[in-house]
Amino acid sequence: MPAAIELCEVHKRFGDLQALSGIDLEVPQGEFFGLLGPNGAGKTTLISVLAGLVRADRGTVRVMGHDVRADYRAARRSLGVVPQELVFDPFFTVRETLRIQSGYFGMRDNRAWIDEVMHNLDLASKADVNMRALSGGMKRRVLVAQALVHKPPVIVLDEPTAGVDVELRQALWEFIRRLNRDGHTIVLTTHYLEEAEALCERIAMLKLGRVVALDSTPNLLKRVHHLFLRLRLGGQLPEELRPLEHGSTADAHVLRLKSYDDVEQALSSIRRAGCRIEEMELAQPDLEDAFVDVMRRS
Repeated sequence: MPAAIELCEVHKRFGDLQALSGIDLEVPQGEFFGLLGPNGAGKTTLISVLAGLVRADRGTVRVMGHDVRADYRAARRSLGVVPQELVFDPFFTVRETLRIQSGYFGMRDNRAWIDEVMHNLDLASKADVNMRALSGGMKRRVLVAQALVHKPPVIVLDEPTAGVDVELRQALWEFIRRLNRDGHTIVLTTHYLEEAEALCERIAMLKLGRVVALDSTPNLLKRVHHLFLRLRLGGQLPEELRPLEHGSTADAHVLRLKSYDDVEQALSSIRRAGCRIEEMELAQPDLEDAFVDVMRRS
Protein backbone atom coordinates (compact mmCIF):
# COMPACT_ATOMS: atom_id res chain seq x y z
CA MET A 1 0.00 0.00 0.00
CA PRO A 2 1.57 3.34 -1.03
CA ALA A 3 2.07 6.14 1.46
CA ALA A 4 -0.55 8.88 1.45
CA ILE A 5 2.23 11.48 1.05
CA GLU A 6 5.86 10.85 0.15
CA LEU A 7 8.54 13.52 -0.27
CA CYS A 8 12.15 12.66 -1.04
CA GLU A 9 14.95 15.25 -1.09
CA VAL A 10 12.62 18.11 -2.04
CA HIS A 11 14.30 21.46 -2.68
CA LYS A 12 12.74 24.78 -3.67
CA ARG A 13 14.35 28.20 -4.04
CA PHE A 14 12.75 31.57 -4.74
CA GLY A 15 15.55 33.88 -5.82
CA ASP A 16 17.84 34.23 -2.82
CA LEU A 17 15.42 32.45 -0.50
CA GLN A 18 15.90 28.70 0.01
CA ALA A 19 12.32 27.81 0.97
CA LEU A 20 12.80 24.02 1.15
CA SER A 21 16.15 22.34 1.78
CA GLY A 22 16.03 18.58 1.25
CA ILE A 23 12.66 17.63 2.79
CA ASP A 24 12.28 13.89 3.42
CA LEU A 25 8.85 12.98 4.76
CA GLU A 26 6.43 10.08 4.58
CA VAL A 27 2.85 10.07 5.88
CA PRO A 28 1.10 6.68 5.88
CA GLN A 29 -2.50 6.33 4.86
CA GLY A 30 -5.03 7.02 7.61
CA GLU A 31 -2.73 9.09 9.81
CA PHE A 32 -3.58 12.41 11.45
CA PHE A 33 -0.32 14.28 10.87
CA GLY A 34 0.82 17.69 12.10
CA LEU A 35 3.12 20.08 10.23
CA LEU A 36 4.34 22.85 12.53
CA GLY A 37 6.81 25.68 12.24
CA PRO A 38 7.24 29.42 12.69
CA ASN A 39 6.29 31.89 9.96
CA GLY A 40 8.64 31.48 7.01
CA ALA A 41 9.54 27.88 7.86
CA GLY A 42 8.33 26.56 4.48
CA LYS A 43 4.98 25.00 5.41
CA THR A 44 2.90 26.78 2.77
CA THR A 45 5.56 26.17 0.09
CA LEU A 46 5.52 22.47 0.97
CA ILE A 47 1.72 22.36 0.66
CA SER A 48 1.91 24.22 -2.68
CA VAL A 49 4.40 21.65 -3.97
CA LEU A 50 2.06 18.83 -2.88
CA ALA A 51 -0.87 20.46 -4.66
CA GLY A 52 1.14 21.03 -7.85
CA LEU A 53 0.84 24.82 -7.56
CA VAL A 54 4.62 25.16 -7.19
CA ARG A 55 7.17 22.92 -8.91
CA ALA A 56 10.07 21.71 -6.78
CA ASP A 57 13.58 22.36 -8.11
CA ARG A 58 14.68 18.86 -7.11
CA GLY A 59 13.22 15.80 -5.46
CA THR A 60 10.24 13.48 -5.76
CA VAL A 61 6.71 14.18 -4.48
CA ARG A 62 3.92 11.60 -4.52
CA VAL A 63 0.32 11.63 -3.29
CA MET A 64 -1.25 8.18 -2.90
CA GLY A 65 1.58 6.85 -5.07
CA HIS A 66 0.96 9.35 -7.89
CA ASP A 67 3.84 11.61 -8.88
CA VAL A 68 2.68 15.23 -8.76
CA ARG A 69 4.52 15.95 -12.03
CA ALA A 70 4.21 12.79 -14.11
CA ASP A 71 0.69 11.91 -12.95
CA TYR A 72 -0.67 15.32 -11.99
CA ARG A 73 -4.38 14.61 -12.54
CA ALA A 74 -4.45 11.53 -10.30
CA ALA A 75 -2.31 13.22 -7.64
CA ARG A 76 -4.48 16.32 -7.56
CA ARG A 77 -7.69 14.27 -7.48
CA SER A 78 -6.35 12.44 -4.40
CA LEU A 79 -5.78 15.68 -2.52
CA GLY A 80 -8.07 18.25 -0.91
CA VAL A 81 -6.45 21.47 0.30
CA VAL A 82 -7.96 24.08 2.61
CA PRO A 83 -5.84 27.21 1.95
CA GLN A 84 -4.88 29.73 4.59
CA GLU A 85 -6.13 32.70 2.57
CA LEU A 86 -9.83 33.44 2.07
CA VAL A 87 -10.17 32.97 -1.71
CA PHE A 88 -13.67 32.88 -3.20
CA ASP A 89 -15.72 33.82 -6.24
CA PRO A 90 -18.17 36.59 -5.26
CA PHE A 91 -20.67 35.85 -8.04
CA PHE A 92 -22.02 32.47 -6.85
CA THR A 93 -23.98 31.08 -3.94
CA VAL A 94 -22.52 28.50 -1.57
CA ARG A 95 -24.25 25.59 -3.32
CA GLU A 96 -23.21 26.83 -6.77
CA THR A 97 -19.62 27.20 -5.57
CA LEU A 98 -19.54 23.59 -4.38
CA ARG A 99 -21.18 22.28 -7.57
CA ILE A 100 -18.63 24.15 -9.71
CA GLN A 101 -15.80 22.76 -7.56
CA SER A 102 -17.20 19.26 -8.13
CA GLY A 103 -17.13 19.89 -11.87
CA TYR A 104 -13.42 20.69 -11.75
CA PHE A 105 -12.87 17.08 -10.70
CA GLY A 106 -15.35 15.61 -13.18
CA MET A 107 -17.90 14.70 -10.51
CA ARG A 108 -21.58 14.68 -11.43
CA ASP A 109 -24.75 14.23 -9.43
CA ASN A 110 -23.09 14.40 -6.01
CA ARG A 111 -25.80 16.55 -4.46
CA ALA A 112 -26.23 14.16 -1.55
CA TRP A 113 -22.56 14.51 -0.55
CA ILE A 114 -22.68 18.31 -0.99
CA ASP A 115 -25.73 18.42 1.29
CA GLU A 116 -23.97 16.23 3.87
CA VAL A 117 -20.85 18.39 3.84
CA MET A 118 -22.90 21.58 4.20
CA HIS A 119 -24.87 20.04 7.05
CA ASN A 120 -21.74 18.99 8.95
CA LEU A 121 -20.18 22.43 8.50
CA ASP A 122 -23.42 24.21 9.46
CA LEU A 123 -23.74 25.74 5.99
CA ALA A 124 -27.18 24.36 5.07
CA SER A 125 -28.95 27.59 6.05
CA LYS A 126 -26.52 29.54 3.83
CA ALA A 127 -26.76 27.25 0.79
CA ASP A 128 -28.45 29.84 -1.42
CA VAL A 129 -26.63 32.90 -0.04
CA ASN A 130 -24.11 34.68 -2.24
CA MET A 131 -20.50 34.17 -1.17
CA ARG A 132 -19.77 37.89 -0.79
CA ALA A 133 -22.58 38.19 1.78
CA LEU A 134 -20.98 35.66 4.15
CA SER A 135 -18.92 36.47 7.24
CA GLY A 136 -15.24 35.55 7.37
CA GLY A 137 -15.95 32.46 9.46
CA MET A 138 -18.64 31.27 7.03
CA LYS A 139 -16.33 31.78 4.06
CA ARG A 140 -13.72 29.60 5.77
CA ARG A 141 -16.35 26.88 6.21
CA VAL A 142 -16.97 27.02 2.45
CA LEU A 143 -13.22 26.61 1.81
CA VAL A 144 -13.29 23.45 3.93
CA ALA A 145 -16.34 22.21 2.03
CA GLN A 146 -14.61 22.87 -1.32
CA ALA A 147 -11.64 20.76 -0.25
CA LEU A 148 -13.93 17.86 0.66
CA VAL A 149 -16.41 18.01 -2.20
CA HIS A 150 -14.57 15.48 -4.42
CA LYS A 151 -14.04 13.03 -1.50
CA PRO A 152 -10.23 13.07 -1.55
CA PRO A 153 -8.39 10.38 0.46
CA VAL A 154 -5.82 12.99 1.61
CA ILE A 155 -6.91 16.30 3.16
CA VAL A 156 -4.48 19.14 3.92
CA LEU A 157 -5.69 21.82 6.32
CA ASP A 158 -3.58 25.00 6.30
CA GLU A 159 -4.60 27.03 9.37
CA PRO A 160 -8.26 25.95 9.01
CA THR A 161 -9.47 27.56 12.26
CA ALA A 162 -7.78 30.96 11.90
CA GLY A 163 -10.39 33.59 12.76
CA VAL A 164 -13.04 30.96 13.47
CA ASP A 165 -15.33 31.02 16.51
CA VAL A 166 -15.13 28.33 19.19
CA GLU A 167 -18.45 26.68 18.21
CA LEU A 168 -17.40 26.18 14.60
CA ARG A 169 -13.94 25.02 15.65
CA GLN A 170 -15.41 22.22 17.74
CA ALA A 171 -17.87 21.21 15.00
CA LEU A 172 -15.12 21.27 12.37
CA TRP A 173 -12.79 19.07 14.39
CA GLU A 174 -15.56 16.59 15.12
CA PHE A 175 -16.24 16.32 11.38
CA ILE A 176 -12.53 16.02 10.54
CA ARG A 177 -12.07 13.34 13.22
CA ARG A 178 -14.93 11.41 11.66
CA LEU A 179 -13.31 11.63 8.23
CA ASN A 180 -10.05 10.39 9.75
CA ARG A 181 -11.85 7.47 11.41
CA ASP A 182 -13.34 6.64 8.00
CA GLY A 183 -9.82 6.29 6.58
CA HIS A 184 -8.95 9.76 5.29
CA THR A 185 -5.40 10.97 5.84
CA ILE A 186 -5.29 14.41 7.48
CA VAL A 187 -2.36 16.83 7.40
CA LEU A 188 -2.75 19.86 9.65
CA THR A 189 -0.77 23.06 9.94
CA THR A 190 -1.79 25.35 12.77
CA HIS A 191 -0.49 27.97 15.17
CA TYR A 192 -2.93 26.67 17.80
CA LEU A 193 -0.55 24.09 19.26
CA GLU A 194 -3.14 22.76 21.69
CA GLU A 195 -5.12 21.59 18.62
CA ALA A 196 -2.10 19.77 17.21
CA GLU A 197 -1.38 18.16 20.57
CA ALA A 198 -4.96 16.92 20.91
CA LEU A 199 -5.42 15.73 17.31
CA CYS A 200 -2.14 14.66 15.71
CA GLU A 201 -0.57 11.23 16.07
CA ARG A 202 2.79 12.39 14.68
CA ILE A 203 4.25 15.84 14.14
CA ALA A 204 6.98 17.25 11.93
CA MET A 205 8.51 20.58 12.90
CA LEU A 206 10.03 22.76 10.18
CA LYS A 207 12.53 25.58 10.49
CA LEU A 208 14.13 27.44 7.58
CA GLY A 209 12.98 24.82 5.08
CA ARG A 210 14.26 21.80 7.00
CA VAL A 211 12.61 19.14 9.16
CA VAL A 212 14.18 19.67 12.58
CA ALA A 213 11.96 17.23 14.52
CA LEU A 214 9.75 14.31 13.49
CA ASP A 215 8.19 12.03 16.06
CA SER A 216 4.99 10.94 17.74
CA THR A 217 3.30 13.60 19.86
CA PRO A 218 3.99 11.78 23.17
CA ASN A 219 7.69 11.38 22.29
CA LEU A 220 8.01 15.07 21.42
CA LEU A 221 6.56 15.95 24.82
CA LYS A 222 9.09 13.64 26.52
CA ARG A 223 11.93 15.64 24.98
CA VAL A 224 11.18 18.51 27.34
CA HIS A 225 12.80 17.52 30.63
CA HIS A 226 11.29 20.05 32.99
CA LEU A 227 8.25 20.90 35.05
CA PHE A 228 6.56 24.21 35.76
CA LEU A 229 5.74 25.28 39.30
CA ARG A 230 3.36 28.25 39.53
CA LEU A 231 3.34 29.98 42.90
CA ARG A 232 1.47 32.85 44.47
CA LEU A 233 3.40 33.91 47.53
CA GLY A 234 2.80 36.10 50.53
CA GLY A 235 6.23 37.70 50.24
CA GLN A 236 9.13 37.95 47.77
CA LEU A 237 10.52 35.01 45.84
CA PRO A 238 13.76 33.89 47.57
CA GLU A 239 16.90 35.11 45.81
CA GLU A 240 18.26 31.57 45.36
CA LEU A 241 15.20 30.64 43.27
CA ARG A 242 15.38 33.59 40.87
CA PRO A 243 17.65 31.72 38.38
CA LEU A 244 14.81 29.17 38.01
CA GLU A 245 12.18 31.80 37.28
CA HIS A 246 10.60 31.15 33.88
CA GLY A 247 8.22 34.10 33.99
CA SER A 248 5.99 36.03 36.31
CA THR A 249 2.73 37.92 36.42
CA ALA A 250 1.50 40.62 38.76
CA ASP A 251 0.66 38.06 41.45
CA ALA A 252 2.47 34.81 40.56
CA HIS A 253 5.90 33.36 39.81
CA VAL A 254 6.54 30.47 37.39
CA LEU A 255 9.61 28.31 38.09
CA ARG A 256 11.12 25.86 35.60
CA LEU A 257 12.36 22.74 37.40
CA LYS A 258 14.33 19.78 36.07
CA SER A 259 12.64 17.04 38.08
CA TYR A 260 10.19 16.29 40.87
CA ASP A 261 13.11 16.34 43.33
CA ASP A 262 13.56 20.04 42.60
CA VAL A 263 9.99 20.71 43.76
CA GLU A 264 10.83 19.82 47.36
CA GLN A 265 14.02 21.89 47.26
CA ALA A 266 12.09 24.90 45.94
CA LEU A 267 9.44 24.55 48.66
CA SER A 268 12.17 24.23 51.32
CA SER A 269 13.77 27.47 50.12
CA ILE A 270 10.41 29.21 50.30
CA ARG A 271 9.83 27.96 53.87
CA ARG A 272 13.32 29.03 54.98
CA ALA A 273 12.69 32.51 53.58
CA GLY A 274 9.52 32.75 55.68
CA CYS A 275 7.23 33.14 52.65
CA ARG A 276 3.64 31.94 52.76
CA ILE A 277 2.33 29.89 49.80
CA GLU A 278 -1.11 31.19 48.88
CA GLU A 279 -1.56 29.11 45.72
CA MET A 280 0.49 26.41 43.98
CA GLU A 281 0.14 24.55 40.68
CA LEU A 282 2.51 21.97 39.19
CA ALA A 283 2.23 21.53 35.39
CA GLN A 284 3.74 19.15 32.86
CA PRO A 285 5.21 20.67 29.68
CA ASP A 286 2.87 20.85 26.69
CA LEU A 287 3.47 20.91 22.95
CA GLU A 288 4.14 24.64 23.01
CA ASP A 289 7.04 24.05 25.41
CA ALA A 290 8.34 21.24 23.18
CA PHE A 291 8.02 23.44 20.09
CA VAL A 292 9.92 26.34 21.68
CA ASP A 293 12.60 23.93 22.91
CA VAL A 294 13.06 22.35 19.45
CA MET A 295 13.20 25.72 17.71
CA ARG A 296 15.77 27.00 20.21
CA ARG A 297 18.00 23.92 19.97
CA SER A 298 17.84 23.81 16.16
